[in-house]
Amino acid sequence: MDRRQFLGSTGLTALAPALGLVSGAGVDDETGSAPELFREVNFFHDGLGMSPREYATLLQRMTQSDGLVGDNYSNGGAIGALERTFAQRLGKEAAMFVPTGTLANHLALRRLAGNDRRVLVQAESHFYCDSGDCGELLSGLNLIPLAEGRTAFTVEEVRRWVERSGGGRVPTGVGAISIESPVRRRDHESVDFDEMERVCRYARAQGIRLHLDGARLFNLPYHSGRSVREYAALFDTVFVSLWKHFNAMSGAILAGDASFIDGLYHVRRMFGGSLPQAWPVAAVAAEYVDRYEDVYAQSWRAMDRLIAMLESNRRLRFRKLPNGTSRFFLSVEGVAPQAVVTRAARRGVRLPWTNASTGEFAMQVNPTVLRMPPEALAEVFEEAVKA
Repeated sequence: MDRRQFLGSTGLTALAPALGLVSGAGVDDETGSAPELFREVNFFHDGLGMSPREYATLLQRMTQSDGLVGDNYSNGGAIGALERTFAQRLGKEAAMFVPTGTLANHLALRRLAGNDRRVLVQAESHFYCDSGDCGELLSGLNLIPLAEGRTAFTVEEVRRWVERSGGGRVPTGVGAISIESPVRRRDHESVDFDEMERVCRYARAQGIRLHLDGARLFNLPYHSGRSVREYAALFDTVFVSLWKHFNAMSGAILAGDASFIDGLYHVRRMFGGSLPQAWPVAAVAAEYVDRYEDVYAQSWRAMDRLIAMLESNRRLRFRKLPNGTSRFFLSVEGVAPQAVVTRAARRGVRLPWTNASTGEFAMQVNPTVLRMPPEALAEVFEEAVKA
């Protein structure tokens, strides 16, 4: 079964643009141009992982009409339209484009904390581990890491820290709480919604403001049955990545109440985050927003079919996390992992490197898996693990 037959037979023809198979972009067989583009299946990106040539091809198609309007220092035009789209999708009054997720988290917590500079965060969160202490160095925040080695903290842990902070000789209030879900450093495990709700309810009763690091938020509905609006409603602000799910070359959206977002672009500029031209980011992200959740669900259904077809192969072992989202694990027996990587690559399937301690491949589920029927993918894996 070839790609076109697969798209038609599975009802994915309407979703072809979300897979990078964009009619008129010079990638369809009928055009006869650039047939090698938008073909690869990869298991290590959150999204399509487009090459520079693929990204440029997509932008070229988008600029052939008069509908794409440029921005001015990340304000108005395509950026303003994207901000309105995300505000509506998240159920928030307003949203602002930010060039990176690190800056989105920083701006949110800086403003939410106000004069109470203590901020409770997960010890394994991106903002605590991977942001260079920017909150402390640039905004005087005092980050308190909770739940070391775990995905999430409990309401009891939060209560203890709030009471401890307020009970010192110099009472120090907790100004904000940040929750990341899914958690990248925990293999994209999600935070239990009910526990998250309990934490948020307690925080609001104490006058503590709340931020959601939802870089991969749009993966959660498929696994939890809760909408992105239900998650966002628990928090004052929410950040969503534009490049992880929506294939932009960079960027993030920070959403919240109109009073919170109003004038925040001045602070964005203060931190060097007002790009003179950001429309190439917004144009591509806008192409994928509306379809993403449907495509992600289709991607997981295809992967479940693949796993079911391969479970009888004694050389392959699969593992899922109890609270996992976009990742599953593959281990191979009786064949060198590097040989598997090399053989799969020859067939247009790129695998991640194995974990040095476990020997497992951390397999990322993304829309590229729909570029090849599960039956064809199963054949690739079967051949790749032959002795």
